[in-house]
Amino acid sequence: MAKITLQNLAHSYHTNPSHEDDYALKELNHDWVDGEAYALLGSSGCGKSTLLNIISGLLTPSQGRILFNDRDVTQAPTSERNIAQVFQFPVVYDTMTVRDNLAFPLRNRGADAHYISDRVQKIASMIGMEVTLDKKARGLTADAKQKISLGRGMVREDVNALLFDEPLTVIDPHMKWELRTQLKSLHHEFGHTMIYVTHDQTEALTFADKVAVMYDGRVVQMGTPQELFETPQHTFVGYFIGSPGMNILDAQINGNTAVIAGHAIALGKSYGAPLGKTELGVRPEFVSLSSDGAGLPVTIKRVEDVGRHKIVRADFQGTEINVIAAEGAHISPDMNRVIFDQSGINIYNDSWRIAPQED
Repeated sequence: MAKITLQNLAHSYHTNPSHEDDYALKELNHDWVDGEAYALLGSSGCGKSTLLNIISGLLTPSQGRILFNDRDVTQAPTSERNIAQVFQFPVVYDTMTVRDNLAFPLRNRGADAHYISDRVQKIASMIGMEVTLDKKARGLTADAKQKISLGRGMVREDVNALLFDEPLTVIDPHMKWELRTQLKSLHHEFGHTMIYVTHDQTEALTFADKVAVMYDGRVVQMGTPQELFETPQHTFVGYFIGSPGMNILDAQINGNTAVIAGHAIALGKSYGAPLGKTELGVRPEFVSLSSDGAGLPVTIKRVEDVGRHKIVRADFQGTEINVIAAEGAHISPDMNRVIFDQSGINIYNDSWRIAPQED
């Protein structure tokens, strides 16, 4: 296990990068705490796989250093970093049995035969492949092969870190949930440093202690699932986390009031008079419908009943506003206003959250 430190780290696939837009991974400084489980979350092309490959040694960064327990490994090959990595698509030895595939990393390091046998049996149980241990990998399905890849990544107990690059892409939905649960159990039992790359917020939020949300080559926020939900530090985090995501509306901010298309919204706190692009963000959970004339005027377009609650899709001058209402809530045609709970309002200046001023 290791603390992983990123110092002034950045990477460009251009030979001679001349400006910031040339960098797939923009400058990053961070400590990944020994023994914690992290997720790198973001849409395709945001830089998350680039960062993972730098940590694993498959890619040398254009600038900066990477340290394992304060030892500089920037130029060290993957074999010297003592990590295990599981890729998006299965990598298995088709001519070997499942048992031999799982045992290979341990045999390659000269582990005791009894230990190998016990450890393989335990991992096979975790990934649900006990009955196929003596079958050749060649004839197995893609999701079964990916479970072997996961198992081979988890079989060693002495690794500095376990790295997962969208490992559940080919796994069926029910098995995804089971494997995420098993990965969590493995982490709690052995305390490995784990980094998990995904574009799926459910995977990230259920797996990780902390989630690094990436956008345009940057980590725009690192935090617990609760922090990402309650106080998104960037509008992308608000939009990307949650289903549906945060409502984000252009607003003029003047002290404790936001003006949205001529309608004044009381904020309850003062934010001064920020310059540049200013926006109000509020999650659908903090929006309610009203018929008493207060709030923003809207037109309800449709109501989606998703079982646990209802999602109301409303239109405000061409901008969609989502409202989450209780499953049993009555929604009538005269509910043509939306009201924002002040406790759930966030204010953004040039896409970044600003804190309210102290009293």
